[in-house]
Amino acid sequence: MSDLDLLTQSLARNVKRWRTERGFTLDALAARAGVSRGMLIQIEQARTNPSLGTVVKIGDALGVSVTTLLDYERGPKVRVVPAEQVVRLWHTEAGSYSRLLAGAEAPGPLEMWEWRLMPGESSRSDPHPVGTVEIAHVVAGELTLTVEGAEYRVPAGDSVTFEANATHLYGNQGDVPTEMVLTVSVPPVR
Repeated sequence: MSDLDLLTQSLARNVKRWRTERGFTLDALAARAGVSRGMLIQIEQARTNPSLGTVVKIGDALGVSVTTLLDYERGPKVRVVPAEQVVRLWHTEAGSYSRLLAGAEAPGPLEMWEWRLMPGESSRSDPHPVGTVEIAHVVAGELTLTVEGAEYRVPAGDSVTFEANATHLYGNQGDVPTEMVLTVSVPPVR
């Protein structure tokens, strides 16, 4: 079985599990996540590979991390994620990418990402639930973070934290790759 097949089946199993555990119908989850009921059915039947944006919306609506939705199995309290199991969730031909390094429920979703943005590229994110906080540490280059239309320059060695319940954009306006580690903390669903 390919890695993509494993991820598709894990996503199907975990979305259904967390939806059932939360007591959400397909219609309720679709409304909370802003995705169609048909898409949720396809996901739960492992018949589609949704976009990262769709998986994030479903995770936010369920109050669980992307890591939890893609996890092959629930492990012990200590979990080492070998480098070969890190999942690259998006990439561009120019060389930009994000990799989900690790995640946990603490008490809501907590994720750690590795990002690379090539010169001139950017990645937009829809607002997360109120109470979501993101922390980025720039390892190389310079990050241009835009939150609600305001730009913030974050050079290598600096870090930034912000409330992520507004539209935000990670960009590289420089001439060298931007590399950063990003942590996302989402509050638990109540």
